[in-house]
Amino acid sequence: MADYSERDLSGATFSDPAKAPYTVSEEERAAIAEAIDTKELVELALTLGNIPSRSREELAAAEFVHDWMAREGFSPRKVGATPERPNVIGEYGGSGRGANLLFTAHLDTESPSGMREHDKFRYRESTLADPEWTQCWQDEEGCIRGYPVTNDRGPMSCFLIAAKALRKAGIGLAGKCWLTACPGEIGPEPIEEFSGIDWNGKDIGAHYLFHHGGVAPDYAIAAEGTDYGLTWQGSGYALFRVRIFGQGVFSPILDAPADARAHPNPIYRLGPVIDALHAWGLAFEQSSRIETESGPVAPKVQIASVRGGMPIDFGAGTEVCALYIDVSLNPRQKAADAWHGIMEAMRGVDVEGFDVEPVVVRHGFEARPDEVAPLVGAVDAATRLARGAPLEPAHPVYSSMWRDHNVFNMHRVPAVTTGMPRWRPTPEDMASSALVYALTMLAVCGRGEAPALSGGSTSVYGNETPFANS
Repeated sequence: MADYSERDLSGATFSDPAKAPYTVSEEERAAIAEAIDTKELVELALTLGNIPSRSREELAAAEFVHDWMAREGFSPRKVGATPERPNVIGEYGGSGRGANLLFTAHLDTESPSGMREHDKFRYRESTLADPEWTQCWQDEEGCIRGYPVTNDRGPMSCFLIAAKALRKAGIGLAGKCWLTACPGEIGPEPIEEFSGIDWNGKDIGAHYLFHHGGVAPDYAIAAEGTDYGLTWQGSGYALFRVRIFGQGVFSPILDAPADARAHPNPIYRLGPVIDALHAWGLAFEQSSRIETESGPVAPKVQIASVRGGMPIDFGAGTEVCALYIDVSLNPRQKAADAWHGIMEAMRGVDVEGFDVEPVVVRHGFEARPDEVAPLVGAVDAATRLARGAPLEPAHPVYSSMWRDHNVFNMHRVPAVTTGMPRWRPTPEDMASSALVYALTMLAVCGRGEAPALSGGSTSVYGNETPFANS
């Protein structure tokens, strides 16, 4: 098995910049680079990042992106499964015959839910107090802090400023470029009593956008942090509920056995059950690793939560205990592959009874190398022009998770994920990523008519001070 920490990611045969649909000139590169205002980019990212936008609370951030696109002349519209959680879709170009490209990034951010009754069972108080969950700022070393910027409104700001730079430079696009901001990529998922559309995540984001957003891309890019690397594959996942059954016995009449495995309360059986599932998970991880033209994929397994009994009804133990197992699936696996393994592991454990149910299933996908080659070539050519180095495959962690390029590869639209550094980017990092995105837009869509400059202006952010750590 490959040692990914030492793997040569030089990408000698990874991509071919000559396959880009359009060859960007040095003069075009210089004009676009000149049009990228790094200060404006950072202000946009920090202002957008400081708008509260946890999953299920994306409306204010969506409204901000919509209004910014409207001021800058990108003709935005909102399309959502519910009015509280819209996708925002802007567009640029489309004046001639060229390939269409779609950029997408998500509005919601990894963070505690904000619901105290949930968060107190998952996080320590010190973790909940971390300001980076919801606040963004530039620190004394010049790095950008805050999870909303790094995941994922920083990359979103990069492609918004990229499109603005093309427009400022007077460079139109022959093909159309859609600029999209989606809710729900982080989560949640409708599970157990938390059911219905109020708990939907991915289904109302890029999925909904693809089917109802009025877009027809030839290629797509999920703009997320990849440390400038690229992958055209993405993993899926399944959450399995494993229920263990036993007997509830009134505590005053219980004769507890010396061996916990003989206890009627199924909670006492968790030790051997966890041992068996952990052994299966380690074996599943090893057997799931694959190496493709896009690089390696290394899926992981982890028990996510435990439920057993009710604390308000504690006099007789419980008859049911459940484990919830988060299983990553490489783009060539099905949930059934994991289900069969979990069933076999549980059959080897001495329990009164059990069942296994996948309560969430999302498969991963990958683009066909020959079909995605023009897009990868365009990103490579853009990276060489912007950064003076060839494009490299992304670290396997980025192909071993869900990202929204899965949605487009699922529907036979060749798609990749690529973007700025994921951890503590600098303003220069973000400007470099914006330049790569802008050059990619031109390299994919081709040059079209120069845009009208009647709309658009320098950004206006009101009286906010986005550089402050407030």
